[in-house]
Amino acid sequence: MKKILVVTDNLPEQINGVVTTYKNLDRYALLDDYHIVYLSPNEFNYVNCPGYPEVKLALATNLAQKIEAIHPDYIHIATEGPVGLSARIYLTSNHIPYNTSYHTRFPEGLHKLLGIPEWLTWRYIRWFHKHSGRCLTTTQTVKTQLEQHGLSNVVTWTRGIDREIFNPQPMKHKQLTTLLCVSRVSAEKSLADFCRLSIPGTRKILVGDGPQLDYLRQHYPDVIFAGYKRGHELAEYYQQADVFVFPSSWDTFGIVMLEAIACGTPIAAYPVPGPQDVVECGINGYLDIDLATAVVRALTLDRSIVYQSSLRWTWQECWQIFKQNLIGAN
Repeated sequence: MKKILVVTDNLPEQINGVVTTYKNLDRYALLDDYHIVYLSPNEFNYVNCPGYPEVKLALATNLAQKIEAIHPDYIHIATEGPVGLSARIYLTSNHIPYNTSYHTRFPEGLHKLLGIPEWLTWRYIRWFHKHSGRCLTTTQTVKTQLEQHGLSNVVTWTRGIDREIFNPQPMKHKQLTTLLCVSRVSAEKSLADFCRLSIPGTRKILVGDGPQLDYLRQHYPDVIFAGYKRGHELAEYYQQADVFVFPSSWDTFGIVMLEAIACGTPIAAYPVPGPQDVVECGINGYLDIDLATAVVRALTLDRSIVYQSSLRWTWQECWQIFKQNLIGAN
């Protein structure tokens, strides 16, 4: 059995698109006689990032020894944080081949959160990925953006849906049209744009947890804050929603959009990377710079056609692309 080492700054128990992606790859890897091993902040001393506890800052001591002890056939660096950075420096310095992935639009996000100039973060992103055998990213839109910033080793890498959980179910009768958002509740997700929506005859439900939850609760009492949900309980929120609203402008993808359309629920979003690669306007959702306009138009769509549009997204294809672009470490 071939061994793949995935170096990540995420903890296995975290809830985000990066962790979800690799957890779904595990099953298909085993079926193909591959075994994925993780090197995460759990292996080192780490602290929560001040003001953003979901980001883990790890002191990756003895990283070289840990990689050598694992003796992987392939190495993949999943994130650009302290653990990923330490692995990148060690592997490059020792001429050990590896590949990487780009999951999050950090230049835009760090500019919005901390005011860091985008050009400065782009310089780091370009440096981080330039020696990668392949840099995997989520969509053609993001691939083009990376290439425009000087990377020539970028491969488009799809995502999938767990259809045993996320599938259409009969909708229950309700008095108000339900607008749903499922997200990590943090500043970069632009959730206030969802909370501010004022469309007659609708109610808004936000599913998720995070550092901005208390702030949003205080400022938007008309929103139902359901907290963190998973599995079939989460699927029921999608299944009973009339429109799924995705207000983020900095995600490279947004797996939650796939979960929504797999349940037959159309998407309303901004015309930005991520939604531009998932939403087929007039089929499974609408994009508009006015989010309310996108919502109203999405309400007209046929849920059965929305569901049909989800069938092209599979974790099997995600694994195949990942496997085909592995770079041998030995």
